[in-house]
This record gives sequence, structure tokens and C-alpha cells, in this order.
Amino acid sequence: MLWLFNGIVSLAVFLNSVDVWASNDEPEHVVNALQASKIVKPIMFNTVEADEICSVLQVFPPDNPWNRVVEDWPLHSNSTKIIESIGHDKPLRYNLDMAFVLVPPNQKRVNLINVGYALESDVGPFPIPDVLPIEGWPVSYKFPVGMGLLTLEDVQRDRFGMGGDRHGIVVDPVNRMLYEFFGMKKNDAGWSAKQVSIFDLKVNKLRPDGWTSADAAGLPIFPAVVRYDELVRGVVEHAMRVTVRNSRRDHVSPARHHASTRIDPNLPRMGERIRLKKEVDISTFSREAQAILRGLKKYGMFVADNGIEWAISVAPDERIPVLHQELRRIRGSSFEVVVPP
Repeated sequence: MLWLFNGIVSLAVFLNSVDVWASNDEPEHVVNALQASKIVKPIMFNTVEADEICSVLQVFPPDNPWNRVVEDWPLHSNSTKIIESIGHDKPLRYNLDMAFVLVPPNQKRVNLINVGYALESDVGPFPIPDVLPIEGWPVSYKFPVGMGLLTLEDVQRDRFGMGGDRHGIVVDPVNRMLYEFFGMKKNDAGWSAKQVSIFDLKVNKLRPDGWTSADAAGLPIFPAVVRYDELVRGVVEHAMRVTVRNSRRDHVSPARHHASTRIDPNLPRMGERIRLKKEVDISTFSREAQAILRGLKKYGMFVADNGIEWAISVAPDERIPVLHQELRRIRGSSFEVVVPP
């Protein structure tokens, strides 16, 4: 569903369609903290070590769309109908999906043995560690299959044919580089993927217009993921990603790609910015749920893929408490579509 409109993109189109914004200076303490950190081996996302690194990692410059505060942005002129098309009465949900691994700057680089959408993928080699978690690991695989519990290698090789989007996310926090894979799979010959995207977290650079990424909207995934360290601090301080069942055959910046044939103007475009209304009372929610809801009021969320409506991405971290029943108290009617001033 990610690539309905792939085609050959010429070098001229590639060069003319890359956007780079001017960015603010990086906070010196953030840069220094990461330069001083001793990352000597891969670190899984669901660890104290990863929490410490991610809590000081500057993910894109402060003026990047993922980091822009939208609580006072004006409403989209068609906000009401767009919200209704997604699901006015549908509940807010979350997927425990986007795992990631942090790697040291000298992580061994490997080439993929096959890339399904090579024309819209970045080229390697890539810093892929042996412990690369596949989407949903470990929370979604805590059940016996065949002869017993699934191991990470079982999931990497998809030994039981479970399929799925199989995202893989690698972050080099020292060099501030992000590598995202769609359809990632391992076999005896090495790794293959359906799509690969590289993002430099130090600059505001978009993919070429019309190109997909590991996400349908051509956006990065890692900057949107709700992490455990953020819930502990009490606020998610960036935009999130959300899926909708039906989207429009259109996209709006910073999205670069769409994945639909529908032309109904009441459907959301890929990259549509949606926020939680200011007046929604979140005082009776748990600290962790409030952290998410505060983030949705302040930074909002991007429509990033087709899927179940109103589902945001949360790291599949066993330390995160179950929040399903709480978040389902928030309905689609509590959201509004906004546009830059």
C-alpha cells in the first residue's frame, strides 16, 4: 500500500525537488553530551542506556516541522469534514510497533542483498547490527509459536511467515544519522528490504518530492515514536505519527508521497497536521497518558500511513504501562486539522 505511484525519477527532478531549510543553532549542551557519550556497542531502545541517550539527542533542528509548536496554529478551512472522514466517533488508539536500536559511529556497515523499490531508496552500505529489532519486537512476540517462544532471530528471518510491514530502525546518535527500512528480512546471505531511507538528523532536508520512505508519506518514523523516557518526563516533545483508514491522493509538506487513488477533498492528505483541542480536559488521565495528550496538544501529529484510524506509534517497550482504555476515552471529535500561520 506504500507505493501505488512509483516511477522513474530523473536526476533533474531529484535535484530540483530536495528541500533544505535554514536551521537554528543546535543547543550546545545536547551536542556536547552526545559527543562525550561512550557508545561502543549497539544499544536496544528498551534500556536505561537508550533512555539516557535519547533524552539528550537533538532529533532534527529546533525549527524542524517535527519540533514546531502548533497549539496556536489556525484551523484548516475544512477541518470538521476531514475529522469526520477519519472517524468523528472513533477512539484514539496506539500501536506498540516501532522498535529501534542505537549504534556506535564505527558500527560495521553492510550492503543489502536486495532492495525492492531501489529507485526510491537510498544506497548503502548501512550500519545494521546483528541485534536489529524488527517492528513490534519484543512486545508483539511474547507468545509461543511452533516449538516455543520466538527469538529475535526467528523474527528477523520471519521463520513462521508472520509478515507485516517489518520496519527496522537504526539510529547513530553520535553522527546523528537515521536509517529506516521497510520489509526488512534476514536470511543466510544477508539482509533484504523493500525500501531504505536515510535521514540526517542535523539538518532540515526532505526526500525528493514524490518519493516514498519506509513510511507511506515519505516521512521519517523515528522522530514520531513515543518513547518510555518521554513518558517518564511527563510530555512527548515532538509531533507524532498517526494512521487513517482512508487518505487522499495528495500530500502536503513535509510529506513527500501519497498512497491512495481517492480524490475526495474531505479525506486527509498525507502529511496533514492534526492536534488535540486545547479545551480537552486531560487532568484525570495517568501521568503516561497525559504525556501523550500534552504532546498532541502542543505538537500534534502527522498523517503518515494508511491503517486503522487514530492509531499513533509507541515503542514496543515492556516498561510502558497499558494505556489502551485510557486513550480510547479520547474520540476523533476531540481533534482538529491545522495549517501553518
